[in-house]
Amino acid sequence: MDAWFDEWFDEDYATLYAHRDAAEAALAVKTALRHGPELAQGPVLDVACGSGRHLQALRKHNPEAFGLDLSSCLLGRAPEPLRPWLVRGDMRTLPVRPGCLAGITLWFTSFGFFPDAVNRRVLIDLRQLLRPGGVLLLDLFNPHRLVRELVAVEATEQPDLKVRTRRSLEDSRVVKRMTLIRESTGRSREVVERVRIYPPDTLDGMAAEAGMVRSKTWGTYDGTPFQPDRSPRWIALYKVNP
Repeated sequence: MDAWFDEWFDEDYATLYAHRDAAEAALAVKTALRHGPELAQGPVLDVACGSGRHLQALRKHNPEAFGLDLSSCLLGRAPEPLRPWLVRGDMRTLPVRPGCLAGITLWFTSFGFFPDAVNRRVLIDLRQLLRPGGVLLLDLFNPHRLVRELVAVEATEQPDLKVRTRRSLEDSRVVKRMTLIRESTGRSREVVERVRIYPPDTLDGMAAEAGMVRSKTWGTYDGTPFQPDRSPRWIALYKVNP
């Protein structure tokens, strides 16, 4: 299976998701800090941080927070004052000393990109970076609602970018095949996203194998309790087992 994430997180991605802005990130971080005050107390790594919108919000509360992303394009879009706190790297081989982090965050469905065995290994490796009492935050789509309400075909427009999206469920993954057209240049390209769908119970089991237990769950960035039939997100806080 091709490593779609090596090529996709670029200027087109940033344009397509421009509505996911700093205000949304600030709200999400505020809620996370309410449920997980550990995220304000020591080194915290924002994995797959992109251009750093969540990290920027978190660093207002925790000056020890830093971020990592594979995309040099997205990292290059980060605000200049944030750049000293950014590292380019791959979540499968994190350049962080074991046991040194108070927290790890993975925002906006940044877990599940790999084959199942690799995803499980990533979760174990992330746990190894946490110190006693550390926490891991996962922000994923709500799988119950996603499967029930999957939109098979959709056409959207952003400034200078037209997108036709075809969605399907394949081998426990949600697959998005996108045709993107830049109106200013006429350039067209095809992009594929493949993200593994994990029910909450499965993630809880994976976390337990890694040595963590779920302590909090909510369903929106403002902290609304998770409801399987209604919530757009499944946001969970896992703590290192005592």
